Amino acid sequence: MTHDYMKEALALARRGVALASPNPLVGCVMVNGGEVVGRGFHTWEGVKHAEVLALEEAGDRARGATAYVTLEPCSHTGRTGPCCDALIAAGVAKVMVALGDPNPLVSGEGVGRLQAAGVEVESSPEHQAEAAKLNEGFLHFIRTGRPLVTLKCAVTLDGKIAAPEDNTGWITSERARSHVQELRHATDAMITGIGTALADDPLLTDRSGLPRARPLLRVVLDSTLRLPLDSKLVQSAAGDVLVATTSAASAERRRALENKGVEVRIFDGPRGRTDIRDVVAVLGERKCLSAMIEAGSKVNWAALESGAVDKVFLYYAPKILGGLESLPMVGGAGRLRRMDAIRLDRTTLHPIPPDEFAVEAYIRKDV
Repeated sequence: MTHDYMKEALALARRGVALASPNPLVGCVMVNGGEVVGRGFHTWEGVKHAEVLALEEAGDRARGATAYVTLEPCSHTGRTGPCCDALIAAGVAKVMVALGDPNPLVSGEGVGRLQAAGVEVESSPEHQAEAAKLNEGFLHFIRTGRPLVTLKCAVTLDGKIAAPEDNTGWITSERARSHVQELRHATDAMITGIGTALADDPLLTDRSGLPRARPLLRVVLDSTLRLPLDSKLVQSAAGDVLVATTSAASAERRRALENKGVEVRIFDGPRGRTDIRDVVAVLGERKCLSAMIEAGSKVNWAALESGAVDKVFLYYAPKILGGLESLPMVGGAGRLRRMDAIRLDRTTLHPIPPDEFAVEAYIRKDV
């Protein structure tokens, strides 16, 4: 069986999770005479792109080699020079590309310049879906200027997230919660509501223990600035906590939070609430490629109804709470007719042995 060099390049790219943002995850494998002579993957702090790192490792053996790259080599000058020029200069004979780059600064130009220089370029359609999934945040950001927003919840089988009285303990298992930390690690920003902040006093930190290029930005939607100064979020603030409020909030409370190192910004929205779409837009301005919402019923509905959510990741535990007072995953007014339900597609089921599972699905924006 022929070695799948593109699979190896994708595995290399994955090593850049949380280390490459706001740049894409890219891996490169250089092959000459059936032997891997160079490997590379991009990290923000490492500056150099995957192709250049692979070329440096390959040295003279890059001449006549085939480069397997997960994303179209760049053709513009940013923090580094164009990778397509580096490949041409090194005498690479062929470049296999898993996915074209939608960035208007690249978008086909990288391939075009390689071909114009006599380098054979071939696409790898069987790896395209995996390469796109790997960089879905980057691709969404390039197309929209906004981060890919995921609504994450842990729910019982009957769709509840909280009991009416005692909510000590967890809905899902430690194994499921560990998977959530993997999602957080791959995320640039976390968003919660003041209700969750008051009820749970969360940290909203990345507890994966893995390195990241920039701190996880923690965002609280707090229309009247009720976030306690002694909360874990405020006490741990180090330039990584943003409170989104409204102009109705107390100026004194704002100053008190800012004195604790919390950034406070006004996002006036409908019915005196913070406008979550404007919050997401600001995250885009900060080049956050992805954001995850971990909140309660009200915020979940507001986010879904506003159109700010792009996908959901729902963790189901083999439990039933029942009752009319237990909180559902999504509250608010809801849709009054079944035909008006928010629709999702591209659904994936993730088993979490022995008895749990997660559902990943994307919001349909065309209905």
